[in-house]
Amino acid sequence: MNAKAKNTTRVQMELPEKSMQRLAALKDKTEASSYAEVLKNALRLYESLIDEVESGKTLCVKDKEGNVSEYKIFC
Repeated sequence: MNAKAKNTTRVQMELPEKSMQRLAALKDKTEASSYAEVLKNALRLYESLIDEVESGKTLCVKDKEGNVSEYKIFC
């Protein structure tokens, strides 16, 4: 067994067809090499967003015209 294998845990999950389609579309859009890469990146992003909100920051989005609005992802 190599060192990398010792530091990983295999996770098996069942996803509804629609969720699997979304995962596949994200894999294509991001040119990820695997579904695991997409999920790891999504987990990092999710964790980062939660940390920002917990620290009192507000998440905002800006449209093409420059209008900024609060993005309420965690209501």
